[in-house]
Amino acid sequence: MHQKRLSAPKTVKIARKEKKWTVKTSPGPHDKGAVPLLVLVRDFLGLADTAREARRIISAGEILVDGKPRKDYKFPVGLFDVVTIPKIEKSYRIVFDERGRYIPKEVEDADRKIYKITGKTLLKGGKVQLNLFDGTNILASNDFSTKDSLVLKIPEKEILEHLRFEEGVLVMIIGGTHAGEIGRIKDYKIVRGSAPNLVTVEGEERDITTIEDYVFVVGGKDAKEPVIDLGL
Repeated sequence: MHQKRLSAPKTVKIARKEKKWTVKTSPGPHDKGAVPLLVLVRDFLGLADTAREARRIISAGEILVDGKPRKDYKFPVGLFDVVTIPKIEKSYRIVFDERGRYIPKEVEDADRKIYKITGKTLLKGGKVQLNLFDGTNILASNDFSTKDSLVLKIPEKEILEHLRFEEGVLVMIIGGTHAGEIGRIKDYKIVRGSAPNLVTVEGEERDITTIEDYVFVVGGKDAKEPVIDLGL
């Protein structure tokens, strides 16, 4: 299935007026803002000149996403995903550019990915399932809270590091007009009723107030930089 380029998500950095149609993502991880794997291979990474060439590369299993071969050319690739091309020995992490659009940045720590905990589910036998921001689910202890972040070893999904959501930690804003900006949590306000809770992030030049869904912990209180390589 295709969609008009002009209606493609703003996070997808493509030429919108050169052609009428582009690829639409399959159902899968992430949300509507994800980039189809074909677009990433052809338009972002320049590994193919045509859609046919890109489909051939993908169907051959030459592209890994978070350590696993993905052969669906419409597979959705989103924020912090790690894309590896073994043939050229390069890996890229999906991050934001200065306009809040997804771009691939070459990285060295391709065996690590950071996740935000968006929910918890109690299973039979007292086991706890953590629901992560990209649709991933893992079993863990009950020591973790929603809004916290986890650094996992990929593709094994082994927990390497736990980052709590609290004042003073390093965060990235992942939605709205300030997507991609980094700062520290200065204040957290619980809002009564159905309105979302608010977080004030202290940036280098100004404070930014945004909703909690847009705040992603990327480092602890003492961290001077994110715990993963964001290509900054």
